[in-house]
Amino acid sequence: MSQKTFELTSDNLKEHISELSVGDRVYLSGRIYTARDAAHKRIFECLDNNAELPFPIEGSIVYYAGPTPAKNGMAVGSCGPTTSSRMDGFAPRLMDMGQIATIGKGDRSPDVIDAIKRNGAVYLCAVGGAGALIAKSISSAEEIAFPELGCESVKRLEVDRLPLIVGIDSRGNCIFERN
Repeated sequence: MSQKTFELTSDNLKEHISELSVGDRVYLSGRIYTARDAAHKRIFECLDNNAELPFPIEGSIVYYAGPTPAKNGMAVGSCGPTTSSRMDGFAPRLMDMGQIATIGKGDRSPDVIDAIKRNGAVYLCAVGGAGALIAKSISSAEEIAFPELGCESVKRLEVDRLPLIVGIDSRGNCIFERN
């Protein structure tokens, strides 16, 4: 099976998800959001209390990262992925609400893989340990919720050609089982 390379945006990712296969390279541009453990807990509190959400879940792409403060004219400091399995308890509900993609590192649980398949979503992997390099793909960052969480606050990022690999495709094929 040959791997392909896709240049996609946050606006057109959904219409191309079914074309993506495990191991394909994706250069993603556009708007994504950051959220880690603490932010997910707060988002779920908002959902459970019918409170306003920090961003629309429908069509969203969430990067499991906590960018460090910006330096030297950059939009953010280091912005490497965190271990995705820490968000596995949250991902199925968000995907059922229309979240189309998550970005992180490492394997996902069977419940998340089922949610990806059920909702035609995708899991994209960023390279761990390359946070400074990934930061070069981020053109802007704005803290939009939970500032008291520091680097774990929710941020809206604009990315330009963020390099990713399809870790789990919309059919449930998983790179971690293959390799």
